[in-house]
Amino acid sequence: MKLDHNKIKTLGQLKAVGYKSKGIKDELRGNLLEKITNGEETFYGVWGYENSVIPELERAILSRHNINLLGLRGQAKTRLARLMVQLLDEWIPVVEGSEVHDDPYQPISRFATELIKEKGDDTPINWIHRDERFYEKLATPDVTVADLIGDIDPIKAANLKLSYADDRVIHFGMIPRANRCIFVINELPDLQARIQVALFNILQEGDIQIRGFKLRLALDLQFVFTANPEDYTNRGSIVTPLKDRIGSQILTHYPESIEIAKKITKQEAQLDSRQLDNIHVPEIAMDVLEQISFEARKSEYVDAKSGVSARMSITAFENLLSTAERRVTKSGEKNTSVRLIDFMGVIPSITGKVELVYEGEQEGAHSVAEILIEDAIKSLFPNYFPEISKLERKDAETEYDELIHWFFDGEGFELLDEDSDKEYKSKLDAVTPLNDLLREHQPEVSKADSYFMKELLLWGLVAHKKLSKQRFTKGYQFKDLYGSYIRGL
Repeated sequence: MKLDHNKIKTLGQLKAVGYKSKGIKDELRGNLLEKITNGEETFYGVWGYENSVIPELERAILSRHNINLLGLRGQAKTRLARLMVQLLDEWIPVVEGSEVHDDPYQPISRFATELIKEKGDDTPINWIHRDERFYEKLATPDVTVADLIGDIDPIKAANLKLSYADDRVIHFGMIPRANRCIFVINELPDLQARIQVALFNILQEGDIQIRGFKLRLALDLQFVFTANPEDYTNRGSIVTPLKDRIGSQILTHYPESIEIAKKITKQEAQLDSRQLDNIHVPEIAMDVLEQISFEARKSEYVDAKSGVSARMSITAFENLLSTAERRVTKSGEKNTSVRLIDFMGVIPSITGKVELVYEGEQEGAHSVAEILIEDAIKSLFPNYFPEISKLERKDAETEYDELIHWFFDGEGFELLDEDSDKEYKSKLDAVTPLNDLLREHQPEVSKADSYFMKELLLWGLVAHKKLSKQRFTKGYQFKDLYGSYIRGL
């Protein structure tokens, strides 16, 4: 029913237009069914969950369940909870002045009950928008029952000259104030067990108890909890009776393909318009960027239980563009393209986002980040150039012999972090076998992307132990693997 909420100001007017109230779970269910019927997207902007998480979430909403989203960090759990707001009615009426969003038809607080008894159809009402019906609390060990549910307020008792036996001295916590709203508790296992116990009645019966008061507030809430499986052992656990009262537990996951991961990164990255306008990003550079996260999730140096957040790729992309922006600004040029050497600028985004196991700590965070970048290049290399076999005969000819001989016969060459575009391109153009390999195996590559592809060739040969690469203060030196030693004999 479409109502003009600006014209309906009293309970009598609300009755006159035939408004019917409904619980929040019925609201969500009804609006979800309408969207599904109309073929509308229900959870826009969440990619990779179309055939897994979202159908399960929709089934939970249709079942009127409270929900626990269980997954590693950076898997869009909180985003999914926030998007549920779009399934609420746009406006709902509440008794004016109510602390707990009292439904004018079914008031639950003493304030609203007495006001309606006194004024009847003249009871004033307000309308609240669905965007105001989302409450979120991060569970931390210092959260108390008073924070969530409420407590006696001695200041209110003194001001109103009331006895502590009067229920009007109660100060409601976050959960009663979120009546008729979506209430999210993030990182549920971090909530102390005794606080979790306080949620039992709210989940099962919808009522609360404060300091022994016999309150029967029939709260109307949609609970969404988020939890990380790692927390079950490291910082706490969800107590079994509470899990039993949560209708649906839904497992989230990381993107299953690079294409989905790229879509997420481009959507979430906070970029300046000048970065987007002045810096060209080859598609293969985005592939390398996302592959780093895929490599991290299976690396022996990274704690798999902790997970590798999608935020790593997002912040790495921001750093990658900032590295190119800084370089082009220093050189006085206006436009540039992302280079593979720019990936050294994303290392701070990697080291801050991965939890290392003992072997990783021994290697060092910076070294692990470099290994992950190299592993990403190694994994993608066969998609563009002939695969390099691990075992090959000594006299076997390969596609890369001419390039390797070029380095063997020469002194190698250096790529500096802050080379101008002209210097960078002329250095790569001087390695003539690179041009031949590119023409043969990537004839369709654009001019703008060709130099990144040339770098990929060099880094790929390094990753496969065909060339050597040494880092120095201002850049990298590429050389043959053994020639320098042989010439030194």
